[in-house]
Amino acid sequence: MSAIRLLVVDDHQVIRRGVRTMLAEGGDEFVLVGEAADGAMAIRLAGELQPDVIMMDLRMPGMDGLEAIRQIRQQWPTIAILILTTYNEDELMIQGLQAGACGYLLKDVDLDALLHAIRQAAQGEIVLPPEVKERLLAHAARGLERSQSMPRQGVLTEREKEVLLGVAQGERTKEIARRLGLTPRTVETYLTTIYTKLGVDSRTAAVVVALERGILPPT
Repeated sequence: MSAIRLLVVDDHQVIRRGVRTMLAEGGDEFVLVGEAADGAMAIRLAGELQPDVIMMDLRMPGMDGLEAIRQIRQQWPTIAILILTTYNEDELMIQGLQAGACGYLLKDVDLDALLHAIRQAAQGEIVLPPEVKERLLAHAARGLERSQSMPRQGVLTEREKEVLLGVAQGERTKEIARRLGLTPRTVETYLTTIYTKLGVDSRTAAVVVALERGILPPT
């Protein structure tokens, strides 16, 4: 297998150096193709370098990570974006996932967990540590009551819910297709419809919105 190509985005040089050192521990499995100090540089390098995974800080001078995530997802939706931040805040986490990031990690993450998260992101999986999942579900529970008064626009069909539930459980497209007796292309078509109905453009954002609206059970 080819090495996973990474772009690290953080305004602190010491953090970038630390991540570079940690990636070196992964040997030939990972290659750091670039570093950026702000969101605007991240967008430019994402286009030039086409990394497999971007490790993105959120609060940076100039363009912040949230806006960079939105623009990168719009222009290059196949690039996975992992948030790596010191800010352990629920609202910031939700905003990052809704913007299109596939996962949320804190900078005190240990080496093995970091490398595993990068592998998951490169494979198109949702990357949420157990404590982040708990906070996401708690946020969804709080938002569920607020959503009861919302118009029932974009209601998902039962089949679409089955597909999205597979995504929430960490299944890949082929695994969902096998479980439901569908082709992978049909699953992708369902996902496109789900994104349109929920007003999102990524698997992680679809799960977050579905939990908030009570479309998926908070378990």
